[in-house]
Amino acid sequence: MPLPSTDTTVLYASGGAESLVAEAVVLHLQPYGNGQEIVLLDRTPAHPVDRGWPDQGPDLGSIRADGRELPLVDVVVGATDGTNLFVGDDVPVRRGTEGWAFVVAHVLDAPSRIAVGDDVIVSVDATHRQALSVGHTLCHLASLALNAALADRWSKPAREDALGRADFDHEAIQSSTIVPDGSVDVFRLNKSLRRKGFATDGLGDALDAVAAEARETLTRWIATDAAVRIERDGDGLGDPRYWVCELPEGTARIPCGGTHVSSLGALRSASVALELGDDQGTATLTMRCSAAG
Repeated sequence: MPLPSTDTTVLYASGGAESLVAEAVVLHLQPYGNGQEIVLLDRTPAHPVDRGWPDQGPDLGSIRADGRELPLVDVVVGATDGTNLFVGDDVPVRRGTEGWAFVVAHVLDAPSRIAVGDDVIVSVDATHRQALSVGHTLCHLASLALNAALADRWSKPAREDALGRADFDHEAIQSSTIVPDGSVDVFRLNKSLRRKGFATDGLGDALDAVAAEARETLTRWIATDAAVRIERDGDGLGDPRYWVCELPEGTARIPCGGTHVSSLGALRSASVALELGDDQGTATLTMRCSAAG
């Protein structure tokens, strides 16, 4: 079967009705895994997990075809050079690489009897999407709040975050995981970070105060119910997208391919917990955040 030559049009960033339910046309099907099937569509509201930076997991949902509801068992970023389709960890290139089409691979549990050219309807679980959107918006806010709370620990000029403060989050992040209504971020407090001017001495004793300051900042921002929007350079999966929020300190703009709520009031309130740990001899800082949204 021919493979798409252009990126999948993604609708989840629009925030409109089609971000949850949309009509689409089947472009390609092929076997996958243990008896599963991949379905490629011209457009989709389903958010895929990107194995390159898997912070936000896949949407839950289904494809409706000929009156049949076919549950999605996974939604994954894929890429094709026109001859071969690579999915998940097997994708060999970065998004936007010239000559490649970046696609959303909808994974079904078994062969579907769908045919290329069929019209289908893709539906996304709205409750699950909302919970992940709350968690992802909180994750960005919390990174900015943590940067502010740790700003006085830098002795050298550092890369600045979206609000002009030293970007601890960017310099130290090891992993970020979006969970329903929250997030978990792990930071490495290694020699490289210390050489850049970040002081780790006494951080353990200061954790409660740092968490309290970050929580107070989040509470203040959430109370503004500031608008959140996604700006995008195009509608294709490979096109850059940005999370934008009008905070009291200024407009924050962060590259992001995930989903988000439309205003901070949806979070209602937020908690922050910090703990030190160890990863094979390297000190780590874990931040766990949760919203009441």
